[in-house]
Amino acid sequence: MPSARTLAIVIRSVEVFESSSIVTVFTRELGKAAALAKGARRLKSPFEGGLDLLSVSDIVLLPRASEALDLLTESAPVERFDTLRRDLAALYAGFHIAQLLSDLTDVHDPHPRLFDAARVTLRRLGEGDLRIRRVARFELFCLRELGLMPSLDTCSHCGRAVVNEGDRVGFAVALGGIVCHECRPGLAQVSLLPRESVAAMRALASPGNDWRNLEEQGRALGWARETIGHVLSHILGRRPRFRPLAGV
Repeated sequence: MPSARTLAIVIRSVEVFESSSIVTVFTRELGKAAALAKGARRLKSPFEGGLDLLSVSDIVLLPRASEALDLLTESAPVERFDTLRRDLAALYAGFHIAQLLSDLTDVHDPHPRLFDAARVTLRRLGEGDLRIRRVARFELFCLRELGLMPSLDTCSHCGRAVVNEGDRVGFAVALGGIVCHECRPGLAQVSLLPRESVAAMRALASPGNDWRNLEEQGRALGWARETIGHVLSHILGRRPRFRPLAGV
């Protein structure tokens, strides 16, 4: 396969041999890739600091058709996020975003909109008053982009629109979203969420600025964040490692 130039977010790096690294990148044009960067740790390497974790680089990648590692031949820094080096909570939030990109996406499966969303979110993690909401918003965008978004408007069991369900709305993580009051009695492991928390998730998942008006420490946002965490844990088969450290 011919080499390709693309923007990439460095989401993982492992030292190998004496001077090389294996890096995992999430690229805009090629999706996730694991590549060997020969000589990356030499003082005079061809990568010019372009392999810093949680940074955006302009790379040249030689994809391999087999299961072998791709080959990274060039990498130059494009954007570094200084906030991640000054704010520990922001850094953990960045690690959480990197983990989602690594664990939820497939190799060589491009999602340009997801790349753009991750880049913007990393850029704005320094806005401490909005950080928790931004990360939750990215989580839901990631789930939607990858076809894993929980249903927030129709019953995940019967498909009927859920309206006027009272103060509590059933939510079944295993089924993939909210459930109507008619289906709820026959289902196992259904949580009852305050109606406001479902509205908060809808705001976080929707275009516009309604998500900015959610109360940071409010009950609705707290339940919404906890529910999103349960959904991610169910999909991943484990709790996201860095999510609690980021305060999300």
